[in-house]
Amino acid sequence: MNDPSLIDEMLRKAQTIAVVGMSDKPWRASHNIGRYLVMQGYRVLPVNPRLKEVHGLKAFPDLESAQTAMKAEGSQIDLVDVFRASDKVPPIVEDTIRLGIPYLWLQEDVVNDKAMAQARSAGVKAVQDVCIFREHAQRVG
Repeated sequence: MNDPSLIDEMLRKAQTIAVVGMSDKPWRASHNIGRYLVMQGYRVLPVNPRLKEVHGLKAFPDLESAQTAMKAEGSQIDLVDVFRASDKVPPIVEDTIRLGIPYLWLQEDVVNDKAMAQARSAGVKAVQDVCIFREHAQRVG
């Protein structure tokens, strides 16, 4: 179960969000939610090895290269927002832990209890199977 106060904290404290699996296809949720997050004032880093850019934002092949780019600016990724199949989550969780990213958000229909337990036991605050757009819109709207 996802803790509403944790969701509040994540949306309030995170400034830089890596969107793993962000698409350049306008009919994909990740495309539109990524754009929504930008419009809400978040810094969005698309993570997709097949893309060079999305919405004019430089895309990164993986979390590590995105985090390296942020560190070079004296910043860091605060939250990893995952739009990938549930079975693709474990390596993303491992990267999130290794790179010291404090928050992990698995989008609606992305569920991996084992990976969530691993993230939480490593101190990553995490939620799963919940839409960041819907949660944000409910809180601001």
